[in-house]
Amino acid sequence: MHSQPKFTELQYYIVLAFVTLLFLLWGVAMTMGDVLNKHFQNVLHISKSSSGLVQLSIFGAYGVMGIPAGLFMKRFGYKRGVQLGLLLYACGAFLFAPAANAQSFGYFRLALFVLACGLATLETVAHPFVASLGDQRTSDQRLNFAQAFNGVGGIIGPLLGSFFILRAEAGHTNDLVSVKQLYVAIGIVISIIGVLFSLIKVPQLTDPHVSTVDGYSTAEVPKAGTKLFHNRHFVFAIVAQFFNVAAQGGTWAYFINYGHEVLHLSDAMAANYFAFSIFLMMIGRFTGTFLMRYIAPARLLAIFAACNIIMCVVVSQALGWVSFGALIMINFFFSIMFPTIFSLGLKNLGQHTQQGASFIVMGVVGGAFFPPLMGLIANKNVALSYLLPIVCYAVIFVFAYNYKRLRSKA
Repeated sequence: MHSQPKFTELQYYIVLAFVTLLFLLWGVAMTMGDVLNKHFQNVLHISKSSSGLVQLSIFGAYGVMGIPAGLFMKRFGYKRGVQLGLLLYACGAFLFAPAANAQSFGYFRLALFVLACGLATLETVAHPFVASLGDQRTSDQRLNFAQAFNGVGGIIGPLLGSFFILRAEAGHTNDLVSVKQLYVAIGIVISIIGVLFSLIKVPQLTDPHVSTVDGYSTAEVPKAGTKLFHNRHFVFAIVAQFFNVAAQGGTWAYFINYGHEVLHLSDAMAANYFAFSIFLMMIGRFTGTFLMRYIAPARLLAIFAACNIIMCVVVSQALGWVSFGALIMINFFFSIMFPTIFSLGLKNLGQHTQQGASFIVMGVVGGAFFPPLMGLIANKNVALSYLLPIVCYAVIFVFAYNYKRLRSKA
């Protein structure tokens, strides 16, 4: 009889709790970027397609930093990798002060790029870090659990932006002082967390991906000498992650615009609904973590991708609250996609696991290209722009539906 694998071990509890906090921290930064997108349209008087360059700055950093972060992690370990990520995160936040003083969109994009280099480093490190804190058979559950707290951060981000930025804007203080003050405060908090993490002792870890049982209860050991890119499930995971984050970046970038233009909500109220949609994403991750005990992760991923194709069609029709409800529900079904694609891509990569994590994180660069593209359509009709993410969810569906076959052809 096979015993049920544990979620994690007692010795990893403290480290897992702290690394899970990292997921929350970059969730705050990601969704704050979407609030800034709308704020810059109003204050710096730029178009929707130009404001999409905010996402280009954020997600573009992943394409630049993915491999260097992975090499740094491989050379210096998980702990040093986390410290580097927090350092870059804090530096980027502090750069908002001179950018606000100069009232320059270009300087803000530079600050966001540096900050996002920190986020890319944290993501590159944190995902394999969490995966290594226990049995590979429960790595999907651990990653979805940790990503649920990324959802908590995602809720905090737009709420902070609504209260400190968009609310101030509604009071006719259309300047960048509130942006500067908020990000300097964030930089201070991140710096303190970095100091505290340096005091935590990380146990000696053995990578569970070297030789173990796969997610379908079939004994499988990586073939000796197999090259990283000979693993078809890994290559397709990079592609799926690219389109996954492309859909996320575009959907989030124009959420507030959709609420304002289709339902005539204030920007602050639309941001509050955005926070609620991220709350549903958090619920979706907890739900997904539970369902994966009974449904294979790849199968559940395919179901959720199909649901989001339907949601995008409804959103594009601009049917008032019905379409806005579908827009909110996109985040519920989006919930499990990032961590599940990540975990499925890392299965049985053996000694290539850390390097593989770097490439999958680089797939996040997809979020850099879709928002400006959606913005070109959103300049004329924000509802119709939501037809574009259907392509992304179709790619994810194909990856998930064919995952078992891809695994057998490594």
